[in-house]
Amino acid sequence: MTTLTAPPKTAPPPARPRKSSGTAKWKRRIPLLPALVFTIVVTQLPFVATLVISTFQWNILKPGDRHFVGLDNFTFVFTDERLRTAVFNTVVLTASVVLISVVLGLGLALLLDRRFVGRGLARTLLIAPFLVMPVAAALLWKHAIYNPDYGLLNGTLNAVYRLFGADNGPTVDWISSYPMPAVVVSLVWQWTPFMMLILLAGLQAQPGDVLEAARVDGASARQTFLHITLPHLRQYLELGVLLGTIYVVQTFDAVYTITQGGPGSQTTNLPYEIYLTMFRKYEYGQAAAAGVVVVLGSIVIATFALRTIASLFREEVSR
Repeated sequence: MTTLTAPPKTAPPPARPRKSSGTAKWKRRIPLLPALVFTIVVTQLPFVATLVISTFQWNILKPGDRHFVGLDNFTFVFTDERLRTAVFNTVVLTASVVLISVVLGLGLALLLDRRFVGRGLARTLLIAPFLVMPVAAALLWKHAIYNPDYGLLNGTLNAVYRLFGADNGPTVDWISSYPMPAVVVSLVWQWTPFMMLILLAGLQAQPGDVLEAARVDGASARQTFLHITLPHLRQYLELGVLLGTIYVVQTFDAVYTITQGGPGSQTTNLPYEIYLTMFRKYEYGQAAAAGVVVVLGSIVIATFALRTIASLFREEVSR
């Protein structure tokens, strides 16, 4: 006599997630609408207005002579000699400041990554230049350090010369003689703490077990830095370079305060040239076109920066 066995029970299929209705989606998004509207009003509407102005030939000294010229202002931006000089100066200024700041910031980050008495105080003092207002920092360097009569640099030179028996040292007008280095040094002083903070965060995020394994295997400090620390810091270095480039390429305060673009347009960068075009030549259309070019270039750089930040977050989540 055969017995019938019940078929094995199968688990019920997993419940499918209920699709949220359009009303539920809007209920979640409505609290964000004020912030979205504020962002559009503050950022996008002025940019659209700038785009419109960039297509007009508009000189405030000739109020009745405003007319549509299409892309002629952009052609002028890429062919004008002064703007080409401003682009070159911008590249030189940005590359110099960013690269020197990254190197100095890496050195300071390596020092602060070690334990020593007074490390917290040293870190606070090293961060302080980044917290100074840009105009205040530029005035400090122009008057307290670079001034040929009572500045710190010439005072130090005179003191050194007097140590060796000379009556007085040379009186150097640092801003007139070395305009671009003068601006670069002041910006490096201000942006090195920013790079130091980013790289210090990267150093402190290193996996301790990897460093300990390298130490047990007999790796020297130089080998550990070159083969473990530096590859680990690659994305932090990229992030520092990209963010620094975005900010430094827009530098106006230091150029206007220290050199005013001179002598002979040696330090005139794009933001300062746009200022001259707008408020000295009163060419609103040309200034707007140059501003649009700068914004688009900044957006391209910012895109790479955001990708680097996203990759850093993905690495932290995967650990």
